[in-house]
Amino acid sequence: MDTTARTDDELAALDIAALLRHGLTATRGSLRTSLFGDGAVGAAVLLDRLGTEPRSVAFLAETVRAGGVAHALTLPEPLPRPEAAGLVRGWLESAATLAGGVPADDTTARWLRAVASILELRRSVRR
Repeated sequence: MDTTARTDDELAALDIAALLRHGLTATRGSLRTSLFGDGAVGAAVLLDRLGTEPRSVAFLAETVRAGGVAHALTLPEPLPRPEAAGLVRGWLESAATLAGGVPADDTTARWLRAVASILELRRSVRR
């Protein structure tokens, strides 16, 4: 297990789309751990820098849980701000390329919920 501390800039530079492609349908192990660890924190850093509200990401997570990734991609704006919407749309597109069905949709929803939680934690620590 890699226990190297990473800066926000290093986490933000991660290829989140690739982590999603490889981690969403992986069996439990290092790929899934990377997705829910560094990947979720990196995503939260990026969304935080764009001023995204945690509740918006949590709402998107519930939308994915209820209707799936394909449904979320039909939303004209999956997050309120255009920059954040474009960013998360790319992540959703990566998730949609998988033939993972409901399990991949559920994992995507759990990952988005983790991102929302990390985003909220980051904001509460700054207050």
